[in-house]
Amino acid sequence: MSRRRHFGSVRRFSSGRYQASYWHEGRRIVAPGTFKFKADALAYLGLVETDMRRGVWREPMAERLTVAELAAEWLEANPLKRSSSLERDQSTLRNHVLPALGALDVTTVTRQDVQRLVDRWAIDHAPSTAIRHYAVLRAIFSYGVDTERLLRSPCRRIRLPRGQLVERPVLSADELERLAGELGFDQATMMWVGAVLGLRWAEVAGLTVDRLDVPRARLTVDRQLARSGRLEPPKSVAGVRSLACPAWLVEDLATILRRRGITAALGDELIFLSPDGSPLQYTNWRQRLWVPACRRAGLSGLRFHDLRSLAATALIAVGSDVKTAQARLGHSSARMTLDLYAKVTVEADRSAAERVGKLLRPSRTQRARQGALSQELTSRTDDEQEQDGGASWNRTSDLSIISAAL
Repeated sequence: MSRRRHFGSVRRFSSGRYQASYWHEGRRIVAPGTFKFKADALAYLGLVETDMRRGVWREPMAERLTVAELAAEWLEANPLKRSSSLERDQSTLRNHVLPALGALDVTTVTRQDVQRLVDRWAIDHAPSTAIRHYAVLRAIFSYGVDTERLLRSPCRRIRLPRGQLVERPVLSADELERLAGELGFDQATMMWVGAVLGLRWAEVAGLTVDRLDVPRARLTVDRQLARSGRLEPPKSVAGVRSLACPAWLVEDLATILRRRGITAALGDELIFLSPDGSPLQYTNWRQRLWVPACRRAGLSGLRFHDLRSLAATALIAVGSDVKTAQARLGHSSARMTLDLYAKVTVEADRSAAERVGKLLRPSRTQRARQGALSQELTSRTDDEQEQDGGASWNRTSDLSIISAAL
């Protein structure tokens, strides 16, 4: 009985080590290394044969790719990425990923390597920052899997630091008015657009004249001002929206245009500009205008993005349904609107407590209300006696009337 010929061939060197090779599409391919034992060389060939049958085999030379090279390909693979996102990803790679893993072959990076790097980030940075760094690294290796450079990603079952939701203040109407007074009319109008309509800073800064419909009191949001100074699409498809505006806000926007002599014919003119007439640049605007005004208004630490959270809270507080709030804020999901942006106001919390208490224990709620009224009337009687020289009235009779009305 003839023996079955194994896949490929094994050659023994004079050093005693073995070399494995095989033929593929008319070319002889040699294993990337040698083996101490012949059995190891045969086992390697067996794995290659299995991979070929499964359709996952890759030529050894094609697998020799560093993390830095794969990262460069990943950056170029999405030419539609927003410039601000591209700059952030490049910064993350340059400062945090490539110094640690850039020179390594992508096939040699293990899950343990990734976990150690994430643990180091968690020590040196805030949880949200470490998670953002990891998201870039995971995307790179996912790209390697999608382009069949890797069989599987080392970014799996990674223990991440626990992130915390950013606490955003719920401002009162008086606080907003105080801040508006410190900002001046033009910048205050920009603030009101953020607070009332919930626009992101870049969306407000990117508003042009042709996006304002004064007769219909509507504002179209379909672009934003990038850090490069160019107008780009919003963060997502949901970010494209047409919003109804309060009449007073439309009047303020129209006033800004009248002061500058801008008409509808100049549709591509930006509505909001820096004091020198140039397009707004976030860092300069924040340091020179926003931060000083917030400090003078007693609202140090307030961020423009906090106004977006305030808008979500206000929408829920006035009774808007969740889908309306989601659409006005340009969120891709209602969960983001409720979980990340909308906050509970003190008034809404108290109102909810009273309504639930009345529903579940109406008899006790009734007595509590009567007790509160009794205390208020007693206090009022004492005040009247002092004013009238001790004159009194029939408190029992009046309380009976009030109780009957309740």
